[in-house]
Amino acid sequence: MAQTNGIHLAVHGMNCAACVRHVENALTSVEGVEKAFVNLANAKAYVTLLPNTQINEELLVEAIVKKGFEAQILTAANELNAPVAAQQALKKEARKKRAQFFIALVLSLPVFITDMGSHLIPPFAHWLHSHIAASTLAFMQFVLATLVILFPGRDFFTLGFKSLFDRSPDMNSLVAIGAGSAWLYSVVALFMPQLLPAGANHIYFEAAAVVITLILLGKYLEARAKGQTGEAINSLLKLQSHTARVYKDEKWIDLPIEQIAVGDRILVRAGEAIPIDATVTEGQSHVNEAMVTGESMPINKGVGDAVIGGTINGNATLTIEATQIASQSTLANIIRLVESAQATKLPVQNKVDTITAWFVPVVLVIALAVFLGWWAFGPGLNYAVVNAVAVLIVACPCAMGLAVPTSIMVATGRAAQLGVLFRQGDALQQLAEIKLIAFDKTGTLTQAKPVLQDLLLIDEIDEDRLLADIASLQQHSEHPIATAIVDAAKNKQLSFTQPQDFVTHTGMGVSAKVNGSQYYLGSARLLENHDIKPDEIQKNHYEQLAQQGKTPVYIALNQQVIGVLAVMDALRPEAIEAIEQLHAQGIKTAMITGDHTLTAHHVAEQLNIDVVYAQTEPGDKAKIVAQLQANYGKTAFVGDGINDAPALAQADIGIAVGAGTDVAIESANVVLLNNDLRTNSAAILLSQATLRNIKQNLFWAFAYNIALIPLAAGLLLLMTGHVFSPIYSAIAMALSSVFVVSNALRLKRFRN
Repeated sequence: MAQTNGIHLAVHGMNCAACVRHVENALTSVEGVEKAFVNLANAKAYVTLLPNTQINEELLVEAIVKKGFEAQILTAANELNAPVAAQQALKKEARKKRAQFFIALVLSLPVFITDMGSHLIPPFAHWLHSHIAASTLAFMQFVLATLVILFPGRDFFTLGFKSLFDRSPDMNSLVAIGAGSAWLYSVVALFMPQLLPAGANHIYFEAAAVVITLILLGKYLEARAKGQTGEAINSLLKLQSHTARVYKDEKWIDLPIEQIAVGDRILVRAGEAIPIDATVTEGQSHVNEAMVTGESMPINKGVGDAVIGGTINGNATLTIEATQIASQSTLANIIRLVESAQATKLPVQNKVDTITAWFVPVVLVIALAVFLGWWAFGPGLNYAVVNAVAVLIVACPCAMGLAVPTSIMVATGRAAQLGVLFRQGDALQQLAEIKLIAFDKTGTLTQAKPVLQDLLLIDEIDEDRLLADIASLQQHSEHPIATAIVDAAKNKQLSFTQPQDFVTHTGMGVSAKVNGSQYYLGSARLLENHDIKPDEIQKNHYEQLAQQGKTPVYIALNQQVIGVLAVMDALRPEAIEAIEQLHAQGIKTAMITGDHTLTAHHVAEQLNIDVVYAQTEPGDKAKIVAQLQANYGKTAFVGDGINDAPALAQADIGIAVGAGTDVAIESANVVLLNNDLRTNSAAILLSQATLRNIKQNLFWAFAYNIALIPLAAGLLLLMTGHVFSPIYSAIAMALSSVFVVSNALRLKRFRN
């Protein structure tokens, strides 16, 4: 099948950063591929094609398979279930590694005891060697170690030597060469000792067998830990209903949700999960949205209200009408966004990739140098072999490959549980470095539920008639001020007429003819532009209302100001606390609004906002954000409307509140699902915690190698007289990856 968009694949069998590089190189070698990114943590590959390019996607699968890995194209039909498939693959891998480990343990334990028994249980070792000939014990070690290599350890050798012959060595190559060298040297020492220098015919079968056993243990523990990294997405997937009770052919029947069409009527009983995004057509109930939006309190839903698939119906039966198909539901989009964030490389990952690309070849060169150095200048050939094998085994590119993507995978999943969606993974890094957050006022800091509070008119004007006229003028507008005026007229049950010659004066107000009279509603600038002058009393009213935090509007009729109205939009209840949290984190705040300067400063004083821009036109927001970036550094912008889209795009991080328009959400880097402003602080804290976690992982991964490779190379022997055994190397290597994954899993416990 030809594919024109980005292609996603599930890839299984990868162990380390070198494996990732092999797969990426294989994919980019396919004609038509622009770039490829492979995530070791979630076992996925993300391919971007060149513009206007079509390719046979099976070529991508073939390229990966040739490198020794398994691959599967993820289609729209199966991608939502891909996390479940990945989880199952990890469980399968964990079971396989566990079985391999126990087989290796049974085989290697006798080898270890017979070789190291004199240190562990001296009486037993004395008895063993007095009853069984040394040559017999050595031959038994050879047989058991060979079985470990041929069966539970076979994958290391088949994959490792394949990568080596492909000139792209990886972790498997290091294990294969290291354990294989110990085994081969021991075979020569046992069966052809005359080929070795005098005193160098020591056998190290226990090193080969125990090294493989310990690394298998590490891989088993790593697979178990990695299985927990995707729990957040899997918990979202579990919210998806498989069937729904749909009204078809004059009866209620159960249908798979994939067969539900927009407009279908669905019955949801008390306590059941709402199967699909829909609108309530009958009934009233409280719906628990915590698992999707992070909103802790159940929300009352009645006729006309929207409900989200995956949320839980409360105490009453609802009849709903589907507004989306299953693959386009809110829940499906959340899962896609989380997966998309995990498919992004942070800038730091590119540096890691550069290092890991050379890591294994450099380790091979170091091991060769160690071998030659100890052979030439050391006490014996056996020391050269042991130290070189220790270097090969202790080096661990796995931890490097897992350090960044594992943290991102856990963090983006945890963020989704808290009601935060990162549309790109690099937003995690950007958000952690934010110096200032700018807020749109209306609908972001306020509730977007304006109320007409004042209507001050000259004496001869009939208030109800005027209210009916200006409501008629505004009835087709969605502006918050218009909504407040229309609602006030409806509450008085006033009748409307159709306006004529309606004009929107951007950033200033509106004008139209109603019942033959020309009206102007807006700011002082609107009046100035039409040579209309308010008197001093009207100016005082206008400013007094603004000082009270209300939005004042002049009303002019036929070139004469006849009054002033004021609309009040209450602040969100959590707004003050949200700003306090940001200040506590050392982040400055700004507010951008088209409101009167006095109104804006009144609101800013209530919230303790640092910087205020008032009386701005919608097109000015992006310019103001650019100015804030120049003055304060990295800037985030929080908004919800269509006119916020340019500012969201201009900001280093655009944050859209979940109830905002689709345009705003598409322009944002981060989406807040629950509309709670305090989630901004949670998102920043989580991003900072994630960067700290990544730095800890990278420090461990690099410090581990920097510290242990010299010790394994012989520094420990020179300092203490003790050899750094390959068994110590295997223990350290096994634990390094487990540490990185376990450290990343701490992000699951993040609390705001």
